[in-house]
Amino acid sequence: MIDLRILLLVALVALPAGGRPDQQASERLSAMFAEYDEEFLQLNPISATFRGDHRYDDVFVNSLSDEYVAAMRSLNEGYLERLRGFDPESLEPQDRLSYDIFKLQRENALEGFTEGFFDLRNLMPVNQFFGFHNFLALLGSGANAQPFVTVEDYDNWLLRSAGYAEWTDSAIAKMGEGIEAGVVQPRLIMEKVIPQLEAHIVDDVEESVFWRPIANMPTDIPAADRERLTAAYRDHIQNVLVPAYRRMRDFVRDEYVPHTRETVGLSHIPGGAELYGYNARTITTTDLKPEQIHNIGKREAEKLFAEMERIRDEVGFEGDMQAFFEYLRTNPDFFFDREEDLLAGYEVLREEINAALSRIFDVVPKADYVVQPIEPFRAPQMAAAQYFRASPDGSRPGIFYVNTYKLDSRPKYVMEALSLHEASPGHHFQISIAQEIEQLPNFRRFGGFTAYVEGWGLYAESLGRELGLYSDPYQYFGALYFDIWRANRLVVDTGMHALGWTRQQAIDWMLSNSPMTEQDVVAEVDRYIVIPGQALAYKIGQLKIRELRTRAEQELGDEFDVREFHNVVLTAGAVPLSVLESRVDRWIESKRS
Repeated sequence: MIDLRILLLVALVALPAGGRPDQQASERLSAMFAEYDEEFLQLNPISATFRGDHRYDDVFVNSLSDEYVAAMRSLNEGYLERLRGFDPESLEPQDRLSYDIFKLQRENALEGFTEGFFDLRNLMPVNQFFGFHNFLALLGSGANAQPFVTVEDYDNWLLRSAGYAEWTDSAIAKMGEGIEAGVVQPRLIMEKVIPQLEAHIVDDVEESVFWRPIANMPTDIPAADRERLTAAYRDHIQNVLVPAYRRMRDFVRDEYVPHTRETVGLSHIPGGAELYGYNARTITTTDLKPEQIHNIGKREAEKLFAEMERIRDEVGFEGDMQAFFEYLRTNPDFFFDREEDLLAGYEVLREEINAALSRIFDVVPKADYVVQPIEPFRAPQMAAAQYFRASPDGSRPGIFYVNTYKLDSRPKYVMEALSLHEASPGHHFQISIAQEIEQLPNFRRFGGFTAYVEGWGLYAESLGRELGLYSDPYQYFGALYFDIWRANRLVVDTGMHALGWTRQQAIDWMLSNSPMTEQDVVAEVDRYIVIPGQALAYKIGQLKIRELRTRAEQELGDEFDVREFHNVVLTAGAVPLSVLESRVDRWIESKRS
C-alpha cells in the first residue's frame, strides 16, 4: 500500500521551482486538472468504467464521429490555453512536474489533430489486434471491467452496447473514405479480421459471448427482472449486435478487402511517413529518428545473441544456434499438453513472485491480479499475453490474460519472464501503484507514456534473479529470448514502416534471431504492422531505466538501495523518459548531499 513516506519521496524528487511557491496557483492548477479529467471522462466513458467509476456505464460515445473529434480537439486546445494562465516558476515542485507533463500531453495531442494524424488513423479503425469489434465482446462477456451484478448493471449494458451499431456504421463510412484516399489496411490484416467478426454472427443467441452475463446472472436478481432481462438480451443480441457484426463482416469481405494493399509499411500510404515519425517521437518520448532506433536495435540484438550462445553452450547443446532454436521450438518437453496446466503454472508463479517482492520493493499495490485465458474469438490473432488494469481501490483485480491457443507455440521456458512483465512486478505492479496514489492528478494516475510503461515491463523481466527466478538456465534463456525479441522489434518496426522492409523480411529477421515459433512471429509482426511505433517503446524505455539504475549504483556505491530506486521510478506515474531521468538525478544528488 502507498504510505506517507512514499508521498514525501514523490515530492522530494519532483521538478524544482524558482522562488517561493504560490499556494493559490497550485490550488487553481489542481482544480483545473480535476475539471479536465471530468470532461475527459464524459467524452470517454469507457475509461471511467475501467477506473471503477460507474457513473457512465450506460454511455457509449462514438469515437469516429465528427462531433467526438471536434470535442476532443476543443478539449485539448482549451486546456492548453488555460495552462498559459499559470507561471510555472511559481508552482511548488510536484505541481510543476504535473504542469510540464500536462502541457506535453496537450501539445502532442494537438499536433495529432493539426497535422491530420488523428484523421488518418480514423480512416483505418479496424484491425485484428485492436478494434471495437473485439473490445465490445470483452466488455460484454461479463469477465472484464463492465459490471454485471445488479439490475441496473444489466440495463446499463443494453444502453451502452446499442451504441456499437452507430459506431459500426461510422467505421464503414470511414473505411469507405479511406478507400477513396488510398489510406487502407494491408490485405493480410483485414483477412484476419473476418473470422473475428464471424465469431459473433450466431444463429443461436445463447452461443454468443454476449449471452454469458445472462447465463451467469446473480441469483439475487428478482424473478421478474430476470425474465425481463433475459428477453431483452435475447432481442438485443439477435436484432442489434449480430446485425452490426454482420454488416461489418459483409463490408470488410465484399468491399474493403478488394481495395486493400499488398504493402505493409505505414510509409506506403499518403501521409504515412510523417505519421510514423510522429508515432516514434511521441511513443518513445525521445527525439530519436527511425534510422537511429533501427541501429540501436541491431546493436542490442547482436549483444543478446552472444549471451544466448553462451547459454546454449552451458546446457551442453551440440549444434549451431539455428539448430538450438529448432530444438526449443519442437521438443515436446518444453510445452504443456493441456490449457489448465499452463494456467496452473502461471498461478504457481504468481504466488512465488508475490512472496519474493519484498526483497527489492517496499511499496506494493493493494490490488492483486488473476490469471485468465484469452478468449477463443481473439486468441488466434493475439500475442502470448495481455494485461488489463485493476480498479483503483483494488476491489476488481487486474487480469493477466494468457494465450492458450496452440499450446505447442507456448513454451514453458518463457513463463517466468512473461509473468514478470505482464503481472508483478511489471504492468500490474506499476499501473496499480500509480493509480492508487490519490494525491496525483488523475491524468497522471491513469494515463502516461508508453515508453515508461513498456520500458518498466521489460525492465521488470530483468529482475528475475533478484527475485529468486531464472535458476534454470532455460528460464534465463527465456528472459534473453524476450529481451532480444524487443530488440528485434526496434529493427523490424522501423524496417517495415520507415525503411521499406516487406513483411517476409521482418518475419525472417525475427525467426533467425530468436527461438520464437512461426505462429508467434507472424502474430507479432502483424501486430507491428497495425500499431506502428508502439513496439519501439519497450527497449527504448528499458535501456533508459537500466542506464539510470547503473548510474545510481556507480555514483552511490554502498549507499545505493534498490528499493529506494524503485520507489523513485514508480511513484510519479508513467512520465516521459526525460522527466524520469531528472527525477533519478535529483534523488542521487539528495542521497549524496
